[in-house]
Amino acid sequence: MAKKVKEVRAKVTSVKGTCDLGHKVGDVVRFTDGGVDGHICIHAMYSMLPKVFAMMFNASFPWAQNPDVLTHACPDAANPLVFELTRVYED
Repeated sequence: MAKKVKEVRAKVTSVKGTCDLGHKVGDVVRFTDGGVDGHICIHAMYSMLPKVFAMMFNASFPWAQNPDVLTHACPDAANPLVFELTRVYED
């Protein structure tokens, strides 16, 4: 039986340019069954939700070196920002 996913964490790992919402390297947002905890730009969130949803339900990603960690780029090409998405399991 697959382990239950507790949350997916989105951590900012890179910022180039100026993010209008002020995201900084190290910022973390948590996605759970109950909602979103943290501050995140709606454009970045909307673009990453398909990956977050898939990760919450134990989807596999054959291209990922670590099956529980993905990267996601913000859609603002003029001010690139990169998130690391990490699947966190219940104990």
